Amino acid sequence: MHPRRSAQWYAGDDRNSYIHRAWMRRGLPADAFDGRPHIAIANTASDLTPCNAHLDEVARSVADGIHRAGGVPLNLPVVSIGETQVRPTAMLWRNMAAMAIEEMLRANPIDGVVLLGGCDKTIPALLMGAASVDLPAVVMPGGPMLTGTFRGVPLGCGTDVWKLSEEVRAGTLSAAEFQRSESSMIRSRGHCNTMGTASTMGLLAEVLGMTLPGVAGTPAPDSRLLEAAHTTGVLAVELVDADRRPSAVMTRGSFLNAIVALAALGGSTNAVVHLLAIAGRLGVPLSQDDFDTTGSGVPLLVDLLPAGRFLMDDLYRAGGLHAVLAEVRDLLDPAAITVTGRPLADHLGDARVYDREVIRPRAEPLRPHAGIAVLYGNLAPDGAVVKPAAASPHLLRHRGPAVVFDSVEDLHARLDDPDLDVTADSVLVLRGCGPKGYPGMPEVSNMPLPAKLLEQGVRDMVRVCDGRMSGTAYGTVVLHVAPEAAAGGPLARVRTGDMIVLDVANRRLDADVPEQEWAAREPSPEAAKAYAAPARGWERLYVETVGQADTGADCDFLRGSSGDRVSRESH
Repeated sequence: MHPRRSAQWYAGDDRNSYIHRAWMRRGLPADAFDGRPHIAIANTASDLTPCNAHLDEVARSVADGIHRAGGVPLNLPVVSIGETQVRPTAMLWRNMAAMAIEEMLRANPIDGVVLLGGCDKTIPALLMGAASVDLPAVVMPGGPMLTGTFRGVPLGCGTDVWKLSEEVRAGTLSAAEFQRSESSMIRSRGHCNTMGTASTMGLLAEVLGMTLPGVAGTPAPDSRLLEAAHTTGVLAVELVDADRRPSAVMTRGSFLNAIVALAALGGSTNAVVHLLAIAGRLGVPLSQDDFDTTGSGVPLLVDLLPAGRFLMDDLYRAGGLHAVLAEVRDLLDPAAITVTGRPLADHLGDARVYDREVIRPRAEPLRPHAGIAVLYGNLAPDGAVVKPAAASPHLLRHRGPAVVFDSVEDLHARLDDPDLDVTADSVLVLRGCGPKGYPGMPEVSNMPLPAKLLEQGVRDMVRVCDGRMSGTAYGTVVLHVAPEAAAGGPLARVRTGDMIVLDVANRRLDADVPEQEWAAREPSPEAAKAYAAPARGWERLYVETVGQADTGADCDFLRGSSGDRVSRESH
């Protein structure tokens, strides 16, 4: 057995080791310090992160498993960021949460860690932090909520918020009925039940190899989640004994497998920035273009909102993640391992599909080519992304005049103006919403449609933005335009009336403006007035150091890792 990292605190008979042991002797017996692995449970439970509020219960089952395997479980509350609550956007604090998690794992006498997350940014932050310290680690996802219904119809979290709110604006649904649906949408504990970012990242954590095989996608109220949590606690001790670390599990092959799964699942575009950021912590070569070259030819097999009809508990009932992966087994890297030490592909042997409406056969997909398309052009020199599976097919090749908004506030002020010069052929352009400009790259890219177009029956149009959109959202939306306007990107030079050309088949996004005129244009001064200019604190540090979407929007000083080296003594 290799030496325990925690022994650097607890072994010995000097004053410092006495201090470290004595202050932990509040119920721990003497043999807790005899070489047993000390396992932190990095817990993002918080009443202000409602999708993670049940994780304290999950943590107790994890602790029971650690005890059973002979380890010492240690609850470690970490920064929790709830997508639905914090302003201006949870993405602003993903990197901060990852940094705090990394530092606490490195600073404390622990040998391994179980990572408890659910809501959108918590699993990415946990994986980023764990990757940078590279202690043995395993993810325990909190799982999706059960399906709620309204007027006898299933409700998809997020997706139906966007749909129903547009119907109110169109005059086809009363405000009172809209409010009635509010209490029906969130039926149980757990994160969003659509294939939004939380579901996507929970599932992809397993494809990356970082969860107990078979656990991702288990609904939060399902008793089998607590059983899996117990087994995950046992596995955490085994990981420490085997010295199996995230850097050995999350290889380039693992990330390419995640891209294949992202396409087959119809997963969130936000996975692009999260996977790039995690890979950047590990030093794994992964680029934005890998999402296109590896994923664009993969068929969409899962019929889930927002790209389809069903919801996450339907996916679990139909066979779950492994049944989906079995359909695309030949596209997976067979050498990529999981936290069990065995290849991911080895865990798919008995996977079966129990509902072919939810999980389609490879030969009969929802769409033959899914995944993420990466666009380039004079509007996106460093790229932009679009999710064809969530878009209107007839808009994937489009030419129309720009209607430009210099900020979110400008959008809200003018969008429903009856005098706004906009038609269904127009292209809505919103800038100032990137990592630096907002700050934090919020989920505002799926702009509402102008009220007068909704009244005419229009339900989709081309939209272009340097921000993100919720994984629960849908529509023909070009996202993550890089460089963003606030970083000097060409989106700052677009003017209302410019012809915007979207050609997804040829991976192009351009403003049809004469080259000489385009080069001579000055950035919009009105947009510049709205860019973030924080004077202090995390926001200032973030704006000064954050990278662009095409590299994962991580802070430059956080890319890479520092390992788990124990620092100087504290006394």
